[in-house]
Amino acid sequence: MSTDNQEYLAKRQLKRGTAGWILLAGLGVSYVISGDFAGWNFGIAEAGWGGFAIAAVLMALMYLTLVLSLAEMSAAIPAAGGGYSFARQAMGPTGGFMTGLAVLIEYALAPAAIVIFIGSAVESLLGVNGPWVYAAFYLVFVGIHLAGVGEALKVMMVISGLAVFAIVATGVALVMHFDASNLFDIAATEAAGASDMLPLGWYGVWAALPFAMWLFLAVEGVPLAAEEAKDPGKDVPKGIIGAMVFLLFTALMVVVLVPGAAGAKAMGESAVPLVDALNATGNGSLATLVNVLGLAGLVASFFSIIYGYSRLVFALSRAGYLPKSLSLTTERKVPARALIVPGVFGFLASLSGEGDLMLAMAVVGATVSYALMALSHILLRIKQPGLVRPYKTPGGVLTSGIALVLSLVALTGVYAFDPRAFFFTMVLFAVGAAYYFGYSRKHLVANSADEEFAMLADAEADLAAA
Repeated sequence: MSTDNQEYLAKRQLKRGTAGWILLAGLGVSYVISGDFAGWNFGIAEAGWGGFAIAAVLMALMYLTLVLSLAEMSAAIPAAGGGYSFARQAMGPTGGFMTGLAVLIEYALAPAAIVIFIGSAVESLLGVNGPWVYAAFYLVFVGIHLAGVGEALKVMMVISGLAVFAIVATGVALVMHFDASNLFDIAATEAAGASDMLPLGWYGVWAALPFAMWLFLAVEGVPLAAEEAKDPGKDVPKGIIGAMVFLLFTALMVVVLVPGAAGAKAMGESAVPLVDALNATGNGSLATLVNVLGLAGLVASFFSIIYGYSRLVFALSRAGYLPKSLSLTTERKVPARALIVPGVFGFLASLSGEGDLMLAMAVVGATVSYALMALSHILLRIKQPGLVRPYKTPGGVLTSGIALVLSLVALTGVYAFDPRAFFFTMVLFAVGAAYYFGYSRKHLVANSADEEFAMLADAEADLAAA
């Protein structure tokens, strides 16, 4: 490797061996946990409980099959770019960039949306809200990440633990009040296919898909920590599958017990369904505690997605897709600029106050990335059967094929619910594609993912020898 390449990569190193599989599983849960507190329940208003339950099962299947596919690819290609790295290996530089751009749209807009929701939660507790609250949360949690990945992940585990406690405590309190008739208290409409089970018909199921995704959205970000894992071939698959299994449990708990105790109609209209369900069943003291810990859930997702976008921006920058200065790391092996610059953009986006729009746009980016990542798994199985795979996806390409089909169905569901979010996100894709074809395509650091990984391994060996 040339001296220039060695020097370039030496300034762009992450801290190896920081995260074991338990921390990685905690990261996966943390990405998602805020979605259990609110947002998912609006899908009941779109489809009734039965329709939303169908949507939730479909999206759970999509995420499970995607996670199993990602587990294989992350073990075989343990790079900080996650899905972008897999797509680049499978589809070349252009496919890699479009996948990375889709994930970047998801991970850049989601924190902006979440910080708006955090502002609303802070207002209900302390009476203050607005840009100063948004700025304070960005400054504090980007600052914790700047201290180092080990410190950041440990703080994240504590915050996530409080949120998980709130969800489990809510489930335990509501189980004694469960009544199946409460699930079907929305009257059937005149919509096509409408019934007591599907009061808003089959169109409602379609429109509810984006809300069902909130129960699992962003769990696919676990492989972004692959370069910092202790044993990527074992830890990343165990971490992402462990997170998914736990999230299936929490999703089942809230989707069944919350409307089953307090009524589907009321919960479909609630801004804080867990809190309202507890109040409706006479658990006022626990409702107050869960209201406070709901903020911990929002903070956990906000905090962990900041980590996710920084590793993605770092990887895209190191490869030359984004400005190369964004991948410079500090003495603590932290990609400081990849943390700060997207944080500034996210803060500016949060000033719009349109959290629902940004979350819907994030879902569009997510579903596009899921389709491309699932396709990458299929192509890697076909093109590179000899690739060393420490973990193999059960079912092989059939599993990733299911993820591919369901992700495309979910993408159309966003259009059914909010065409404006769909079109705005397509504009972002067009801007990103123009930048790639007009500039960055000609300034890539390596010709392929394999070549970049080989260069990185050489640089690390040279540093270790020195």
